[in-house]
Amino acid sequence: MIKAILIFNNHGKPRLSKFYEHFNEDIEQQIIRETFHLVSKRDENVCNFLEGGMLIGGSDYKLIYRHYATLYFVFCVDSSESELGILDLIQVNSQVFVETLDKCFENVCELDLIFHVDKVHHILAEMVMGGMVLETNMNEIITQVDLQNKMEKSEAGIAGAPARAVSAVKNMNLPEMPRNINIGDISIKVPNLPSFK
Repeated sequence: MIKAILIFNNHGKPRLSKFYEHFNEDIEQQIIRETFHLVSKRDENVCNFLEGGMLIGGSDYKLIYRHYATLYFVFCVDSSESELGILDLIQVNSQVFVETLDKCFENVCELDLIFHVDKVHHILAEMVMGGMVLETNMNEIITQVDLQNKMEKSEAGIAGAPARAVSAVKNMNLPEMPRNINIGDISIKVPNLPSFK
């Protein structure tokens, strides 16, 4: 089971951290520093998994990572999982994660992870939830992200409707305010209102 997913740059600055096991914030920061120290000191030509640090559970946990350009993608899993199976899963999974980010942000860079953290977490939530891998099909993940983006845009339209209505009324060129409004058999008397302009 996946216990944590960490992304940090070559200088150890965390760009994303998602823990599927509860730790207080100070311990999480220490885990990130310790994980960076363990992963960053390794040569590029060695295997991509190692025992977890003391804070994350020592030999009971494995750190499985990939280094892409300036970012480390690190997955912490428990030791009940097969190392090779998890390594294969994580390599495929992180490749899907990186490619999905790349498609969503058009050539993803470290700044996208900083300024669009909500979208990055949404993409990650489409892939992993509660430490379990849900989806590895990049097209399905992108479809769900696109649906979320459409929903956010439609909600922004609803939220902005009152402001647009007030703006439309302010921009109406009425010579004077109508005193009576007749709609079929209904007659509405309009009280004296202050000018909108």
